[in-house]
Amino acid sequence: MKTSRHTRNNIRLYKISETDIINTIELPDYSEKEGDRLIALKKFPNKYDGYPLKVVHEIREGETFVITAYPLKKKHWR
Repeated sequence: MKTSRHTRNNIRLYKISETDIINTIELPDYSEKEGDRLIALKKFPNKYDGYPLKVVHEIREGETFVITAYPLKKKHWR
């Protein structure tokens, strides 16, 4: 898994673990596709103030590339 600089900054800012990002990508509560990008959402009990973690990623040359990851500031999503 490769990450963008933006993702690495958000990991530090929101104290997101790489394990949480991998879990969100592999076992999302909700996912959708927008063009080449995949969007995954997953709730983690007792983390991120109850907000779901949103991970936007794509597959590049057979490897997952994480574009961004952050706690979604809406308690309810589509």
